[in-house]
Amino acid sequence: MALEMFRFIDEALNTLEDNFESLYEISKELSEFFEDQVLEHSEGYININSRVKTPNSLKEKILRYSYYNLYKDSIELFKNLSDLIGLRIECRFIEDEALIYNILTRYFNELDKDGFYYNKNNRSISLDLNGKQPEKQKNGFKIYKIDGKYKKNNKVINFELQIKALVNIFWGEIEHKIIYKNYNYMLGDGFLKDIMGSIKNNLSMIDHQLLIIYNQFNKSNTTNPVIRKAQSESLLSKIIYDMFSTRMKSSIGVDIDFKRPCDTIMSYIFRGNNIEKMDEYGDTLVKAFSRLNEINKEYIDFNSIIEFERRVEFNDEFSNMVGELFLESINKEFLWNLFFRILFIVEKGDNSKALEKFIEFLRERFIKNPEFLKMGSRFKEEEISIIKNDVMRIIAVSFKTIKSIDIIYEENIDKINEALSKIIELIMEENKDYNEYIVYRDIYNYLLYLKLLSIFNCKLDSNNLEALIWSINKTHMKDDLNDNLLKYLDHMSLLSKIKPQDILSLLNHDHFTMD
Repeated sequence: MALEMFRFIDEALNTLEDNFESLYEISKELSEFFEDQVLEHSEGYININSRVKTPNSLKEKILRYSYYNLYKDSIELFKNLSDLIGLRIECRFIEDEALIYNILTRYFNELDKDGFYYNKNNRSISLDLNGKQPEKQKNGFKIYKIDGKYKKNNKVINFELQIKALVNIFWGEIEHKIIYKNYNYMLGDGFLKDIMGSIKNNLSMIDHQLLIIYNQFNKSNTTNPVIRKAQSESLLSKIIYDMFSTRMKSSIGVDIDFKRPCDTIMSYIFRGNNIEKMDEYGDTLVKAFSRLNEINKEYIDFNSIIEFERRVEFNDEFSNMVGELFLESINKEFLWNLFFRILFIVEKGDNSKALEKFIEFLRERFIKNPEFLKMGSRFKEEEISIIKNDVMRIIAVSFKTIKSIDIIYEENIDKINEALSKIIELIMEENKDYNEYIVYRDIYNYLLYLKLLSIFNCKLDSNNLEALIWSINKTHMKDDLNDNLLKYLDHMSLLSKIKPQDILSLLNHDHFTMD
């Protein structure tokens, strides 16, 4: 019996060797067919792999299933061997497996006399779509596994088509190498089954988590460059956070949430370089990744002071005032120190130049507010310049009042710009020319100041309201105000601190409330 068994195996291996080249060509033809004709427009599809059964795999299968007792010779064996050629359609997520199977059922929609389904455009390839899919395996897990036939020159070659998500491919490799290839482990072993089941469940959970992330990234139109940029910046911000939090914990023994500083730094890296085209954005993205890879190898001391190579210089009032605040705070306040330490490390080079560049970036975020462009219809260029200087001075003064690192966080920059936009709209609505603006400029400036302080929940000394009271009393704008406001302002001396939002809420004008 032993001699007969090995004779059968030798004959089968010889037949495989004689036909291997033609089987290989057929496997490639099948791959190209499914990829080009069937799966071309499938979103979840990633790749298709093909293989011809190897001699060792064939030998192992003959022994495992005792094929030498079932078939009289290798010819009969090959006619009945369902996976002589194997195809595996790879997709992203488990839910994509069902979507791709449905594509196959729609494409192979004609029933042949042998019970297999084909497409009228290619009758040489057919699939058995009669059974329930996915199939339940002996291990209890399910798999999309479909028998197929390739017919050419009156010959029929069997192939097996599988559909697998990435996590199921990984699971299949684990199962194949731990159980199928290792005879010391038995599937009947309850402990082993529990462990393997736990691994499979964890992989399924990972698949679900990846799907959630993918869907979140694709809620909006991700072909939109703005959305793609935001997603890239968010990813890099997360990388910076993870990288520096680990080093900070190691250096000073504490872990602080500084996600917002990381978001601001990423916005600065991309917006501060005046990137307009997607290829320029891609170059900056690559450089950022490269720099982060360098930082990952560097030691960072969070206990040292930040030093500057030279005197920091600025060319305008806003930059001078804000720069003075930053220089005062960098080595006194921990969060200021942390923000600029990360910024300077990411920028790499001259700290003085990096600070000048960052403050210029901050200035540009406000001075280029789109609402300023509308002023050209009513004011001269030099008049617009004076108005810009007025509001930029107020922003700088409010920064020095607030003194918190929060002023440079991305979401707060947006809020400041919203307040600035509404003040500009108010100036345009209330003034027919520049001379009229000059009469009321103190009111606009003070309203902007109040609004900026209210964004950061700052309180104001009652004495500081005298300028607003005086400005309101000398103009016709008094008629636009609620009587309660003047009563409120007249009694401010009784209070030491006032919330700016309380004052703003008493004003009738929509722009004043700026909600």
